[in-house]
Amino acid sequence: MSRLVAILGYSDGSGTGLHAVCSARLERAAAIARPDDVVLFSGWARRGSSRSEAELMARAWTTPVRQAFVDRGAGSTAGNAVGIARLARYLRVDEVVLVTSRWHGRRAGVLASAALARSRARLEVITVDERPGASTRARELACWSIVPVLALVAARAR
Repeated sequence: MSRLVAILGYSDGSGTGLHAVCSARLERAAAIARPDDVVLFSGWARRGSSRSEAELMARAWTTPVRQAFVDRGAGSTAGNAVGIARLARYLRVDEVVLVTSRWHGRRAGVLASAALARSRARLEVITVDERPGASTRARELACWSIVPVLALVAARAR
C-alpha cells in the first residue's frame, strides 16, 4: 500500500523561522512516517523574502522516507487540499495522511476529501493538540462560512 503523508504549514507572519505550531505538526508527522512513505510539505511564505513554511519544514525533516516533495505555492487550506490531491493522483497512492492541528483538522479534512473525490486514495486526518489563540479561533470560524464554495472548487481542480 502506498501512502502520502501531507504536512500543512502554519505561520502567523511574525517571524521568518519555523513557527511552533508548524514544528508540532512536523514532529507528529515524523512519529507516524514510515520508510516507504512519500511526504509532502505544504505551505507558502507570508513574507516575500523569507523561506516558505514548506521549505522550512523540509529543512528540519530528518526522518527517512522514500521521497519528499515541497509545495511552496499553497497559500490557503484549499490550496493545500488541491496540491495534496494532485500529488496523490500523480503517485496513485492508496492513502493520504493529512497532518495538521486539531482546531484546523475538520476544515482541512473536508477540503482534502473534496479534492480527493476523483482519486482512489483514502484520507486520514492526524492532528496535533495545541490550543489556538482567540484570533486563530475567530479566523477558523470565519473560514467555515466559505467551506462549501471552496469544497466545490477543490473537487473540480485538477
